[in-house]
Amino acid sequence: MRNWLLPEYIEDILPPEAEQLEFLRRRLLDHCHRHGYLLVQPPLVEHLESLLTGTGSDLDLRTFKVVDQMSGRLLGIRADITQQVARIDAHLLNRQGTTRLCYAGSVLHTRPAGLQQTREVLQLGAELYGHASIAADREVLALMLSSLQAIGVPCTHLDLGHVAVFRALARAAGLDAEAIAEITAAMVAKDLPQVDARLATLAEPWRGALSSLPRRFGDAAAVLRAARSELPALPAVVQALDELQVLTDAAQTAVEDLQVDLADLRGLHYHTGAVFAAYTRGESSAIAKGGRYDDIGRAFGRARPATGFTLYLRQLARLAPAQALPRAILAPDDADPALQSLIAGLRQRGEAVVLALGGEESTDELPEHDRRILHQGGTWKVEPV
Repeated sequence: MRNWLLPEYIEDILPPEAEQLEFLRRRLLDHCHRHGYLLVQPPLVEHLESLLTGTGSDLDLRTFKVVDQMSGRLLGIRADITQQVARIDAHLLNRQGTTRLCYAGSVLHTRPAGLQQTREVLQLGAELYGHASIAADREVLALMLSSLQAIGVPCTHLDLGHVAVFRALARAAGLDAEAIAEITAAMVAKDLPQVDARLATLAEPWRGALSSLPRRFGDAAAVLRAARSELPALPAVVQALDELQVLTDAAQTAVEDLQVDLADLRGLHYHTGAVFAAYTRGESSAIAKGGRYDDIGRAFGRARPATGFTLYLRQLARLAPAQALPRAILAPDDADPALQSLIAGLRQRGEAVVLALGGEESTDELPEHDRRILHQGGTWKVEPV
């Protein structure tokens, strides 16, 4: 067995992809910072119970577990960063007002999400804590869309949903946890016969209302109009539809295609309000996801309102316009103070200067160079190759 082979679905990132990823990371974090979001850097490992607090079994199955040789406790290698940022907001910052945070880093999954996916996912995201109104969701959604625009991967299709619609109807219908899990799975799969079979014993109007949810997806205006006329006017349902209207109005000029799916329940175990997913032309999987998850900090002793989004950098690096690698200047390996002063000045101005260790016939290949420093007329000059 070759010792240098990497584990399956784990890979090195080489130039120019690594340069592209770093360019995107800087551009996106700077964009978040200009909107008031401050950077945090959670650790790669934590005590397992902290990492999995407030999450579902899917994250548990995706998390690598190791034993801490210092304490004997079980540690987890993070499979998501959102819970860590919630812990930071709850315990370390402990602010009372609105807090805006952003992050970027790797997470590790026990299994890849698909055949062409890596197990080491590069995430970048933003979270807003302490504000429960739809204005916070609107801000986060706008930041997600403008972030994608800033790197040249505009959102051409946006899906909106709101889990509070299903939650309110399920609560009013008296559904237990087992029934909710079964119905949710059928709705996510858009298995309409299975949905109807699971709801067959419910009384009206709850049976009809719940069965209509997976049938109500598509054009945002049409779905919201039908939902207002068909669904029981429970306060939570009315509020959810009003909030979806706010997000629809805010996003309709920023995307080409805007749809609402009232049965988007994939994050029901932690989402509490509006949810959204961004797509771009020619890409079947979402390039960004987000939503409201007010209960995420409850297990940390501080259930603050929270909403945010996550971008996937390696996917975006493949889709974003390629950034040309900066060309270097090739300099002779000479101790002349005048040359050393010139090199220092060039580097201070942001130029990459590489010493030609092989002399005039240097075999240096990376980084590529398009200029070189030559000694002409008693001075050192930068000349094009």
